[in-house]
Amino acid sequence: MVRNPFCLASVTIVRVKSHWPQHALRYAACIVATEAVVQACHRIIHVNPTTVALTFLLMVLWVAAYWGFRFSVFLAVIATLAFNYYFLPPIGTFTVADPQNWVALFAFLMTAGIASELADRARRQTSDANQRRRDVERLYSFSQRLLATDNVAELMNAIPGYVCDGFGAKSAAIYLLSSQQVYRTDPQDTSLVLQDLQLVSSRGEPVIDSQRGVSLTPLHLGTRTTGAVGIAGTTLSRATLEALGSMIGIAIERAGAMEKLSQTEAARQSENLRAVLLDSVTHELRTPLTGIKAAVTGLLSDYNLDETQRRELLTVINEETDRLDRLVGEATEMAQLDAHKVELHMAPVDVASVIESAVEESKTFLGQHPLEVRAAPSLPKVRGDSDRIAEVLKQLLENAAKYSPPTAAITITAEHKGDRIVTSVTDRGHGIDDFEQSLVFDKFYRGRDQRYSVQGTGMGLAIAKAIVEAHNGVVSVTSQLGRGSVFSFELPIA
Repeated sequence: MVRNPFCLASVTIVRVKSHWPQHALRYAACIVATEAVVQACHRIIHVNPTTVALTFLLMVLWVAAYWGFRFSVFLAVIATLAFNYYFLPPIGTFTVADPQNWVALFAFLMTAGIASELADRARRQTSDANQRRRDVERLYSFSQRLLATDNVAELMNAIPGYVCDGFGAKSAAIYLLSSQQVYRTDPQDTSLVLQDLQLVSSRGEPVIDSQRGVSLTPLHLGTRTTGAVGIAGTTLSRATLEALGSMIGIAIERAGAMEKLSQTEAARQSENLRAVLLDSVTHELRTPLTGIKAAVTGLLSDYNLDETQRRELLTVINEETDRLDRLVGEATEMAQLDAHKVELHMAPVDVASVIESAVEESKTFLGQHPLEVRAAPSLPKVRGDSDRIAEVLKQLLENAAKYSPPTAAITITAEHKGDRIVTSVTDRGHGIDDFEQSLVFDKFYRGRDQRYSVQGTGMGLAIAKAIVEAHNGVVSVTSQLGRGSVFSFELPIA
């Protein structure tokens, strides 16, 4: 197919529309208005010629201001003829007897013409100013929508729709030089051709084709062209097109920069996480290994140890071995939960019984903490794996015991809310600041202030969260510095 290169010339092609019915009515209205003034002033109120001339002049000004120059000139001509015929002697003819009347007639015609031009110019300037104001408002609204996302792919898919919504276009398309891709509002639309977008992008100049109702402009980032945008169904001014291209180019560059910044930040956080993981795992593994090594060294020494001393050393080895086994078990369980390879034995579960079982198994690490349980016996059952739900409670209880003073009270609450049962564990610890509340359920994360003073790998709360979410539940935390924390999880009713 051979395309006409003229349609992409850097000029505005004006399409002339047929307005003859409307124009004919306006010309007729000018004639009727002139006749009405003549009849009113000549037959009814009998005013002097000066008043008639001023009346005609006001009419010419009004027509120029609201209908345009061509109608005001037409009215000026017929008003001049009517003024001569009806109000300048000899009356009833187009002959002018007095030479001064020729001067008056010519002055009236010139005044009417000049006034028409000035009024029409003022009307055009007002119209242009209003159009510029509307364009600025639309560009501002469009710029706000461009800031809605920092994802380049999402932004590119959204921009054509933003252009159509903001500027009343039928369709729009974005072409990127870097990827050679086109993003459209309608993939089936053929009014915006890829070759046109590529040509505008390579030339770097806007194109307005009024015959096809298509406007195209390059995407600029400073002096560099990054692509092109095409709009069909509406015609925008060159200034608006250039501003639109610059705004889209800047928005795409900004989204790309933000995306790269996010990736850099994610990489940095990942590196920090690996460092924290290595530090945590190393610390937690080294501590029991150190105890085991010391105990074994004592047993293998040449010193004569009595039975009590030997039993103490063997107890240390047994306890630290259990601790190592637990660490490995938590890591294995976390990996299985992440891979969704944990099988849940779902059945109706009585929450009060699960709380009782979890409290019984948690007595070792609860120590001297007073424990209060508030769970109504008439609570509806939830659907879940009782052993896993008990594990969640044990993790929350252990977390509350570790991060609270030795004799601080711990409260367990279970209540019915809507279609869910909410179970909460409340402690009287130091509390968690707002920043850390969003991180405490992440794997291997431990509080900044208690990272080295409290034992743990940072996997307990992450395991609890994974188990709750596997039950289609939600886990959350509410905390206040110096007052304590409330860890809650919601499970759907069976």
